[in-house]
Amino acid sequence: MTHPITIRIAVPEDTELVLQFILELAEYEHLSESVLMSKEILYEWISSRRIEVLLAEYQGETVGFALYYFTYSTFRGRAGIYIEDLFVRPLFRRLGIGTMFFHELARIARSCGCFRIDWMVLDWNDNSIAFYEKLGGHAVNNWITFRLENETLKRLAE
Repeated sequence: MTHPITIRIAVPEDTELVLQFILELAEYEHLSESVLMSKEILYEWISSRRIEVLLAEYQGETVGFALYYFTYSTFRGRAGIYIEDLFVRPLFRRLGIGTMFFHELARIARSCGCFRIDWMVLDWNDNSIAFYEKLGGHAVNNWITFRLENETLKRLAE
């Protein structure tokens, strides 16, 4: 018997589907107004493999995605994986799909010689935090995320 959940690597032809998941994630996180992504840009990034996307399928329906890319640590001299987005549609949560994403990402990390996987979670997302802790993930203390964007980035570039 085949497993009802499969994880596969997205191909450029999946771009519209991936963009739909990005929009759904943004809505879930109350950040819809922040999405400026176009189908053309996303297609370029997926095609060039600057980002990788995993898709979860449940009984033939695509129900979630994990978008990641490789990072590099100068201290370790090795690559890591950064999960930019991981989202499973609410109706399909608690079926083990998130865990399957992490199993696949860990497998990819090990096969590429990566030494860690990093990601961020919104501080109000208690369900996700509990899930990540159950997997063995932990918050990184003593580090604060900084960001340059919009007008500040433009001003500094001039």
